[in-house]
Amino acid sequence: MFSTNPFDDDKLREECGVFGVAGADDAAALAALGLHALQHRGQEAAGICSFDGTQFHTHRAMGHVAGNFDRDDVIRALPGSVAVGHVRYSTTGETALRNVQPLYADLASGGFSVAHNGNLSNAMRLRRDLVRAGSIFQSTSDTETIIHLVATSSYRTLLDKFIDALKQVEGAYSLICMTPEGLIACRDPLGIRPLVMGRLGDAVIFASESVALDVVGATYEREVDPGELVIVQGGEVRSIRPFAPQAARPCIFEWVYFSRPDSIADDRSIYSVRKAIGAQLAIEDPVDADLVIPVPDSGTPAAIGYAQQSGIPFELGIIRSHYVGRTFIQPRDEVRHLGVKLKHNANTALIKGKRVVLIDDSIVRGTTSLKIVQMMRDAGAAEVHMRIASPPTRHSCYYGVDTPERAKLLAAKHDTKGMRDYIKADSLAFISIDGLYKALGEEGRAKIRPKYCDACFTGDYPTTLTDQDDVAAVDQFAMLEERVS
Repeated sequence: MFSTNPFDDDKLREECGVFGVAGADDAAALAALGLHALQHRGQEAAGICSFDGTQFHTHRAMGHVAGNFDRDDVIRALPGSVAVGHVRYSTTGETALRNVQPLYADLASGGFSVAHNGNLSNAMRLRRDLVRAGSIFQSTSDTETIIHLVATSSYRTLLDKFIDALKQVEGAYSLICMTPEGLIACRDPLGIRPLVMGRLGDAVIFASESVALDVVGATYEREVDPGELVIVQGGEVRSIRPFAPQAARPCIFEWVYFSRPDSIADDRSIYSVRKAIGAQLAIEDPVDADLVIPVPDSGTPAAIGYAQQSGIPFELGIIRSHYVGRTFIQPRDEVRHLGVKLKHNANTALIKGKRVVLIDDSIVRGTTSLKIVQMMRDAGAAEVHMRIASPPTRHSCYYGVDTPERAKLLAAKHDTKGMRDYIKADSLAFISIDGLYKALGEEGRAKIRPKYCDACFTGDYPTTLTDQDDVAAVDQFAMLEERVS
């Protein structure tokens, strides 16, 4: 599997992208194009399920959309005017074909296919109860829990069964479900994960990001609201809201890194917000330097904003190869280390003797920052300063982001000085949490009801974490047993 992010081992990774279309003759082909635009949201596996009015057809595979859905025979094997698609990184469940979505099941009410972006924070407990009651799971994905809740619900209609299932789950979800009657698209009541709606002629399209609508030629219509279910049936679109209204808490990291910069969210350009983040970072943490250099590619918009605000020239001091996936496994460490230069290489003639400011979106483990700083030193930089367009990532995410366990997060182990020493920079600074909110048009972070989910920075989780609490309870019990023995 090849990765479009050369340092993907040291990034927070959005785990999934979803796409759905109803009312198009070439639904599967549109889904493949839409998934290609969402490839950055999941590079481990991809799948499409279509419905031709009689039967469901599914093709799922490990790897990228290109290479799996670029053949006519694959698309022809997915006939129908309705289709759902999914690109995946794994956050729950191992890397295996049985976990690749969309998942499909034959229920008493007919076929049911679901594509899920997010993570259920009580899936383990629900799964345990369902298995005890006789359910047989075919995957280790938390998404399958939703299918079993629908299948075992005592309500009469499929829609009521689906709503009953959603009222039992906790955490984050944007779902696109396909039934013989049509599509159902929905977001969790807090709207943690994104989902937008558009139109292409008579067809209705849903996607994780607006850029997927652009690629297939659809017109952006609106976001699916938090807690809303949009039902597309027989060419008609209707909306229901079965949950009590809550203050939304969408993921703030979509603005920092996850979404493509050419996407739109909350009627604002992701690119312009990232530039504003960089400008705010320059206001909060200025430095005397000769060049502002982005860490490709995610640091580029913030670096432009930093350069414009500070007046320091913006330059491409790190050149990225777009034709390299994972570094080849080499037998010796010194040879393996050279693989870094296959991906990123310093623009030595530009950097030598200069004081540089490196702009990146985040620091997770710190391994990438350490390599990049050393690369600047090797290229002859006089000083290397690091500025980060997000606050320190100190906490794990349980809402669908592939976050290392907290012990592996550099900011959970060190303060800013300790992190600076670890990456061997001359200085290191992060945008403040209030500064991040200001770049998003707020006065700052509200202490009682903040507008976004920022738990990875603050530890303020907007939902209960049932499974994590259960694990903690088991750990405490084990410690007690050890002390008694």
